[in-house]
Amino acid sequence: MNADTSVPRPRPSGAGTADPDATDPDATDSALLATLLRQAPVGLALFDAGLRFRRVNEALAEAFGRTPGELLDLRPAEALPDEVAVTVEAALRRVLAGEPAITDVDLVLPPAGENGARPRHFACSWFPSRDPDDRLTGVVLTALDVTERRLAEETVRRREQRYRSLVEASAQVVWVTSADGTVTDDAPEWRDITGQSVEDYAAGGWLAVVHPEDRPKIEAAWRDCVADNRIFEAGYRVRTRTGAYRHFEVRAVPIWRGDTVIEWVGANTDVTGQREAEEMRGRLTEQLSAAALRTARLQQATSMLAEALTVSQVVQVITEVGRSAIGADHSAVALLDDDKLRLSIVTPAGPDAEGSAGLRGSIPVHEPTVMSVAVREGRPFTAGTPDQLRLHLGREEPAMFPGERAWVGLPLLAAGAPIGALRFSFTRPREITEEERVFLEALAGQCALAVERALLFEREHKTAEELQRSLLPSDLPQVPTMRLAARYNPATRHVQVGGDWYDAFRLPDDRLAVAVGDVMGKGVLAAAGMGRVRNALRALALNDPRPAAVLAGLDRLFSATEDEEQFTTVAYAVLDPETGQGTLSNAGHPPPLLLGGDLPARLSAHEAGTPLGWPSQRQQTSFSIETGNTVVFYSDGLVENRRRGVDAGLEELVTVAAGAPPEVVADPERLVDFLVDRMLAGYEQVDDVTVLALHVPPRTG
Repeated sequence: MNADTSVPRPRPSGAGTADPDATDPDATDSALLATLLRQAPVGLALFDAGLRFRRVNEALAEAFGRTPGELLDLRPAEALPDEVAVTVEAALRRVLAGEPAITDVDLVLPPAGENGARPRHFACSWFPSRDPDDRLTGVVLTALDVTERRLAEETVRRREQRYRSLVEASAQVVWVTSADGTVTDDAPEWRDITGQSVEDYAAGGWLAVVHPEDRPKIEAAWRDCVADNRIFEAGYRVRTRTGAYRHFEVRAVPIWRGDTVIEWVGANTDVTGQREAEEMRGRLTEQLSAAALRTARLQQATSMLAEALTVSQVVQVITEVGRSAIGADHSAVALLDDDKLRLSIVTPAGPDAEGSAGLRGSIPVHEPTVMSVAVREGRPFTAGTPDQLRLHLGREEPAMFPGERAWVGLPLLAAGAPIGALRFSFTRPREITEEERVFLEALAGQCALAVERALLFEREHKTAEELQRSLLPSDLPQVPTMRLAARYNPATRHVQVGGDWYDAFRLPDDRLAVAVGDVMGKGVLAAAGMGRVRNALRALALNDPRPAAVLAGLDRLFSATEDEEQFTTVAYAVLDPETGQGTLSNAGHPPPLLLGGDLPARLSAHEAGTPLGWPSQRQQTSFSIETGNTVVFYSDGLVENRRRGVDAGLEELVTVAAGAPPEVVADPERLVDFLVDRMLAGYEQVDDVTVLALHVPPRTG
């Protein structure tokens, strides 16, 4: 046999037949076979006695992931997966051994094609193939794809299993009624709960044990749903076997057959525990909601206090939180003086400052007042009425705010020692609960930490600013032919000194030296590095003022004294005040800004060199400030921040400078303020900003 599956052509008319319209049976059989092999949706194959494929149609070959030609003359073991081949060959041998037929064997073929395909199920049958003399010549295999049917059967089986498991695990009690709501089937589980007999249940059903107060409404709703064939859902109380009532919820659905309801199935669920829990939760809600609100307020206070930098800001936060959390009408904070003998009232920042203007400046600790008692005893002081206040203090306290009727005083403790006191008052009698007392003590603890931090900030910030400014020139040199102005804006959110600096001084030959630098980092190390670089630059400039020579000398100093990780930039220029001619050398600093004249605002095109201490052959370039022009030196804090990179900042600086009015460009004092204000507008200043401007005014006469 061969693998030709084409349809044979009919024999020519008149060739060996008397009837030209007659059909050759052999041709018909051949055409039928070819059609089955090509188009039949059922898989077909013919095996010889040696278990080899002799015929196979497209459907079966495709199921095996092969073509018909690839399977011919092969045994199943040579062409099919092992498990499939074993099943097929076993069936073939049984038929060849004389078994009349093997039918409806489920053969599972592995998925073919891309990942995620499903296995395919085939219902297979094997039949003997005989010649005209009834001799067994082989076996015919038929395979019907039943994948979808098997999947559907598996889905139904899983649903049934899931339903049985759900019913077994459920705490619900199921009952059944007829289409008109009459009880038809017994419900032993329900009767076990209610104590009804079979007769009682048959007569009254589940409605018979509903609480009398609930039954009229429930029964009317049930009848309406039965009449309208709507789902019935309700909750009610049921009398149990013990005579007590428990809460149940019911859901009943109509069962349809076609367009007709044939019965109702309902499920009752005991929700007594849930109802009791809800009632308990309701009782606790009022207690917990107040505690939760106070906790949220305390968390809010902690977050707000972390942002408060000064003592006045801390007092403002405490005022806001105290009034919103416990409904206080007034609040005050007082701090112990250095001698620990007096409490000084702190005026809050913001809108409350005006309302606190009339507070007493200080309170002697020995006097009997709400705050002084809290400080002396180191514990909260409360008075819910004026009578209680007189009883505790032995007298009436001079009113701090008008209309006070109840008071709370809390000590502010740091490391166990008092540093001040917190005071709240109310314009109505008010008793403080234990929960509120705990909250207020926690609030006072947070307040004490914030006050201590704020005091440290204020001291360090003041010291830092004084140190920073002492390292900068107290005034700029007076040059008749030039006007100079400088600004130094420290980053207000940092208490540490920075590394920004500027300098301008006259050289022995009356030329003017100007420099702007930036030492990376904050703190004493940065300030010390800045001081060394500034002082060394002055010393080097007095010896050899050429910019390239000065920066080369700074490189040597930097390499000898500074850490390798230190990053320092400097722009240094020497100018002749009479001519405006000069030379510039740049060690990694932002390029100077040039304004005025016939050209638009622009950055110096001279390439910046490497920062100090990096291997470099220092170069210097010539430049000049023409009459009416201005040059501006600045630090990177002017152009760079968290939201704006250096490149974008430089572009924005040029744009801002281009928009400066001529009278501003001609006035360095106004120009530096103009640039700083507009470059920082809308951004948080996170770094120090240094700006130095030189302007050559037009000459008169």
